Amino acid sequence: MKNKLISLQMLMQVLVLLASLAIIVSLSYEIFKFPQDIFFVSFVRFQFWICLFFLFDFFLGLYMSSCKKKYLLTHFFFFVISIPYLTLISWFQIDLSNEIYYCLRLVPIIRGGYALVMVVNWFVKSTMANLFISYLLSLITVIYFSSLLFYVVETPVNDFMQSYGDALWWAFMDATTVGSNIYAVTVVGKVLSVLLAAFGMMMFPIFTVYITDKMQKLVSVDKSK
Repeated sequence: MKNKLISLQMLMQVLVLLASLAIIVSLSYEIFKFPQDIFFVSFVRFQFWICLFFLFDFFLGLYMSSCKKKYLLTHFFFFVISIPYLTLISWFQIDLSNEIYYCLRLVPIIRGGYALVMVVNWFVKSTMANLFISYLLSLITVIYFSSLLFYVVETPVNDFMQSYGDALWWAFMDATTVGSNIYAVTVVGKVLSVLLAAFGMMMFPIFTVYITDKMQKLVSVDKSK
């Protein structure tokens, strides 16, 4: 019985990851096809069903948990980011700025990040390698979505923004704290510039730790010979 529950949990994590990837593909298609139009009824419906699946995964985990109070405390964040905010905004006709509305579209994708980390845990046995891959995937994900948001908000008003490639270049350079010749003009773009640079400064030391750990192991092996 216990093995069946573990298998079910693993299956749900994989399905959550696939659902998150589906949202990423759908959102990216919309942005590249219609960069200035963010109100898509079809996408809101699609994200609604994905969010319902995420909520089902949350309540299934709560039902299967032996300590429900602890589960609620440790997984409440996943419940919050599984709520179909776009649908609720549509139902209650809440007036929000385009930037906030766009950011809310990214919220369910965060749920997939946890599933991605769990999948990495299954296949990577080394703790250090596990940490390195998880942080690397997190960095790539943050850079990608930052570039998408920067592209949407900056293209209409920033003369330096000619294509999505410029936004992606800006995101990579900002994350490495090197900087580029593209400067944010909008409030959202400026906030992204600060957050992405701070995130990059926190993430890149992980690479140094990982490489140092690998070098120490190689030296230890050579000495043992």
